[in-house]
Amino acid sequence: MAYSTLVSLERTIDQFLNHNQFSISHPEKKHIISLDKYVLSLRAFLEDFPEKAKSLEARMSNVAMEAEDVIELYMTEKIHYNIRYTHWVAELRRIKFIFQLRRVRDQMDSIAGEVVQIKNNIIIKDAQLDGYVGASSSSSQGAEAGKTNMVGLNVDLMEIMSRLCGDSRELQILPITGMGGIGKTTLARNAYDHPFSMEHFQIRVWVTISQDYGEQRILSNHLDSLKEFDRERGNISMAVKVYQILVGRRFLIVMDDIWSAKVLDDIRKLFPDNNNGSRILLTTRLADVAAYANSSMPSHELHLMDSAQSWNLLREKHQATQAETPGETIGREIARSCGGLPLAVVVVAGILSMVSMTRTLWKEIAKNVKSYILATTDGQVEKILSLSYNHLPHHLRPCFLYMGGFPEDHEIKVKNLIRLWIAEGFVKRPVASKSFEEIAEEYLEDLIKRSLIIVSNNKSNGRTKNCRLHDLVRDLCIKKSQEEKFLVHVKGRKLLTSMKDERRIRISQSDETESFANVFSSTIRTILYFKYELVSFGSFRLLRVLDVLRVGFHSRFLPDQFFELYHLRYLAFCYVGHIPRAISNLQCLQTLIVKNTFDLPREIWNMPQLRHLITLGYWCELDELNVATLALENLQTLGAVRNLKCSSSIVNMIPNIKKLSLICSWDFEALLLHNLMHLRRLENLNLVLESSYEYTGVPNLVLPSSLKKLALIGWGRNGHHLKIVCPLPNLEVLKLRKFDFKEQEWTVSDHDFPKLRFLLIDDSNLKQWNTDGSHFPLLEHLLIHYCRRLSEIPDSMGEIPTLKLVEVKRCEKSLADSVKVIQEEQQNYGDDFFEVRCINC
Repeated sequence: MAYSTLVSLERTIDQFLNHNQFSISHPEKKHIISLDKYVLSLRAFLEDFPEKAKSLEARMSNVAMEAEDVIELYMTEKIHYNIRYTHWVAELRRIKFIFQLRRVRDQMDSIAGEVVQIKNNIIIKDAQLDGYVGASSSSSQGAEAGKTNMVGLNVDLMEIMSRLCGDSRELQILPITGMGGIGKTTLARNAYDHPFSMEHFQIRVWVTISQDYGEQRILSNHLDSLKEFDRERGNISMAVKVYQILVGRRFLIVMDDIWSAKVLDDIRKLFPDNNNGSRILLTTRLADVAAYANSSMPSHELHLMDSAQSWNLLREKHQATQAETPGETIGREIARSCGGLPLAVVVVAGILSMVSMTRTLWKEIAKNVKSYILATTDGQVEKILSLSYNHLPHHLRPCFLYMGGFPEDHEIKVKNLIRLWIAEGFVKRPVASKSFEEIAEEYLEDLIKRSLIIVSNNKSNGRTKNCRLHDLVRDLCIKKSQEEKFLVHVKGRKLLTSMKDERRIRISQSDETESFANVFSSTIRTILYFKYELVSFGSFRLLRVLDVLRVGFHSRFLPDQFFELYHLRYLAFCYVGHIPRAISNLQCLQTLIVKNTFDLPREIWNMPQLRHLITLGYWCELDELNVATLALENLQTLGAVRNLKCSSSIVNMIPNIKKLSLICSWDFEALLLHNLMHLRRLENLNLVLESSYEYTGVPNLVLPSSLKKLALIGWGRNGHHLKIVCPLPNLEVLKLRKFDFKEQEWTVSDHDFPKLRFLLIDDSNLKQWNTDGSHFPLLEHLLIHYCRRLSEIPDSMGEIPTLKLVEVKRCEKSLADSVKVIQEEQQNYGDDFFEVRCINC
C-alpha cells in the first residue's frame, strides 16, 4: 500500500500548509516542502515502474505513515496551543517537530537513492535487451483445460456461434468479458470445439495468453498449432510464417485470458483480413481491453447465474459421480450460496462428491459454503480471483480493499463510497478542471470494467448508483486487507482494547464492543461502525473517518471528545437534537452527514473545507451583516435542507454547488427561489413542497442552464402550481412526483428539452399531454406511474429514434393500450430492442 500512503501524505502536507486554525513558521514550511518533493518523486516512481518497486514498497509505506503521524499530531497540538498553551511550550514542540521531520526526510532520501540506482539499472537493461520475455501456455493444453458442459451457457453459446459463423465476410474480433470464474474460457472452448466451427473454419488455433505473456512465445505456439500447414518457407521470421500460413484461409483464433491491450497491438499484424469470414475470439476480465479490441460492436458479457441455473449446474456436476442427493432443498440452498459464480458451484460439487451422502453433513456444508470453497487444498478459487487483484494498478488497490469493510451482501451507495475514498486520501490531487469526485468515479468505473465490482443498479442518467462485491471477492478483500494490515475487522472487546498501530477498523458484530470509552490509539484513522446499538467512544486524536450513521449516542448531548477530532474529513452519525456550535472546530471536515437532527448552527458556514453537507435539519437564518465574512466555496452537495432562504448573499456563498435538495414549507416567494438561476454550476436540483397554506398564484421558476437533473415533488397540490419559464438546454433527467398541472394540461414547446433522456411522471393529475416526439429528440426512458386521468400517450412519441423503454404503472387500460400500439409499430420497423412494461393497468 505504498502508493496510497504516499498519496495520503501528499494530502496531509497540503492540509498542513493551508490550514486556517494556526500559522506556520518559515522553518516549518521549508522542511515540509522539502519532504513533499521526496513524496512526489517516490509516487512518480511507483507509477512509472510498478513491478520494480516491490522491494521498496514496505519501507516507503512505513516512512510515509510515520511522516503522516508526525505531521498530524503536531497539527493537533498546534490547534491546542492556540487555545491553552504558553509560547515557550509551543516553541519546544516546534523544535521537536522539525527534528522528527529531518529524521523522516533522511529515511526518504535513503530510499530515493535506491530508486535512482534501480532506474539506472533499468536503462542499462533496456539498452541490452531486444524483444520480449515471458511465458504462455501451449495451445492444445489451454483448449483442453477449458472443457466442460454448457449448463447455464446455452443461450450464450448460440449468440457466440451466430457471430462466429455469421454472414459478415470481414475479419472480426469477438471479445467475451466477465469476472474470474464466470465461464469465459468454458464458453470459448465450447465454441471452438463446436461442430459448426470445425466445419466452417479451415484453421483453428487456441492460445492462452495470461498475465506474463511473451510475443515470441505466442508466435511459437501459433506455429506449433499450424505444423500441418507449415511448409519449408526459407529463412523468414516466425511472424511472417504465421501470416503466410493464414493468408487465403478462413481461420478461427482463440486468445484466452488477455490482460493488456498491448498484446493486441503486438499480434494484430499476424492476422490477414482475407474477406472470407475469419474470426478472432478473445476472453478477458477487462472491459477496456475488450473495447480496444473491437470498438464497433459490444463485447459478449457473461453474468452471474440465477439460483435455478446454479442448482442445475451443481446437480449435473455432482451426479457425474453420485446418483442421489440428501435432498433437493439442501442442494438448492448450497447452490444459491455460491452467489451465481460457476467456478464456485463446480468446486462445491467436487467437495460434495467426496463426502458422505448424509443430510447432516450436507446441512453443515450449507451453513458455510464459502469456507469450504476457500479451504480446498489446491486453492483454485482464490488463485483465479487473486489474478484480478494482482493485476490492479497501485492507485486502485486501496479503493478495492476498502470495499471489504462493508457488510456481506451490502448494497454500497456509490456517492458515499467515493466520498470515503477521498477522505481516506486514496484519490490523488486533481489536475486541470477535474474534481476529486470525478477522479474517484473514474476509479470506480475502472474497477467495474475489471470485473471486480458488480453494479447493483444505475441512476436515471445511466451512471452507477449502487454496487456490491460477490461474496468470494469480498472474502478475498478481507484476506488481502489482513495480509497488508490495511483494515482490521474487530471481533470482541479484547481485540479492540489491545489494538496497536492499526489505521482502520471495522466493527459489525453485536458482541462486547459496546463502548470505546477506555480505548486510546494514536494511529487509528478510520472507524466504520455497522452495529445497530448506541455507541460512545474514547480518544482517537488522528481520526479521519467516523461512520456511525447506523447508531446513535447514549446521551442527548454529543460527547466533548467529538469536537476535538480535528482531523476528521468524513463524519456520518445519527443524532436527535441541536448540533452544537463547536461543530466548527472540525475545520478539515469534507463530508458531514447527520440524520434526525433538529437544526444546524450558523457556525456551519465557517467550515470552508466542506464539500458535502447532507442533513434533515432546518437551516438557520443568518445576519446579513456577517454574511460577507463566511463562505462555503468548496461545497458541492447540500441535501434535504428545510426552508433555506436563497437570498443573493447566500447564493453567492455557495458558488460551486452542484447538487441541491430543498424542502419548502414556507411561502415560495419568501424563500427567494428565483435566485437559484445564479447558481451557474448547479447540475442536480430537488425541490420538495411541504405546505398547507393557500397560494393562488403561479410562481415562475427560473433555473440555471447548467441543470442536468431536476426533481419537483409535491408541487401543484393545494393550488401551488409551478411554472418553469426558461429553457433547460442541458437537462437529461426530469422527475415529476405528486405533481399537478394547472388545468390538468401540459403543453410542451419546441427546444424545451433537447437533451432529455429520462422522464418520470408519478402520481399526477395530468389529463391532456400536448406534445410530439420532436420535443424529446433524445429521450430513452419514459415512465408514467399512477396517472389515472391520462388516457393515452401521443402516437408520435413512438417516432423518437432513441426511445428504449416505456413503462406505465397503475394507469388506465387505454393508456396501456396506446403504449402497446407504439410497441407494435416499433417491431414492424424492425426495432426488437424497444421495451414496454405495463404493470397493474
